[in-house]
Amino acid sequence: MTMWHALGRQLGNPQGMAGAWVGRIMRIANDRPTRIAVDALDLHRHEVALDLGCGSGHAIALMAQRARCIYGIDQSAVMVRQAGHRNRAAIRAGRVSVTTGRFAALPYPDASFDKILASNVVYFWQDEQAVLAEVRRVLRPGGMLSIYVTDAATMRQWKFACSGTHRHFTAGDLARLLTDAGFDGDAIEVRPVAISRTIQGLLATAHHRAPCPASS
Repeated sequence: MTMWHALGRQLGNPQGMAGAWVGRIMRIANDRPTRIAVDALDLHRHEVALDLGCGSGHAIALMAQRARCIYGIDQSAVMVRQAGHRNRAAIRAGRVSVTTGRFAALPYPDASFDKILASNVVYFWQDEQAVLAEVRRVLRPGGMLSIYVTDAATMRQWKFACSGTHRHFTAGDLARLLTDAGFDGDAIEVRPVAISRTIQGLLATAHHRAPCPASS
């Protein structure tokens, strides 16, 4: 295993002391993308939201300032511990809950959330359609999903992201991913976002439209 492959694996599922270090570094490196993706959700005080792949809990802290209740889930116990520590006051107040779990089998009832965030995590999904089927299941009709990824052209410049651990996405890839998952094409928007002079990101939003009532 090369150093770059090892780093890529840690980014996908942080483990041990190295994973804890990676989580702290990525919290700083991902600050701007995280804020962009959270802002896109346009959270309101009455809403309940999910951070899918919550990492060290930075997005949860931002979301908890705006919404009624935030849930976070991550497959890494190391990240869940960091997220719990970062948001311990809100957890004690009953406004935040974090747990370990599988994205393709979310431990929440149907139609639980008004908004769902998935920032810098789609690269690592082994079965994107299974995960997005779960997203649609737990997202309320009329709810919204916000996804951030770094654009494929930028990712190809990073050795750790070219070692077989990250899937790369263009704007077209993201749009097709959401369409294939059953989101209405008219309710999907994918746009470029400049993170820095050398880093280009992609922000995708999709609305889970309520079914039209049957005609009499």
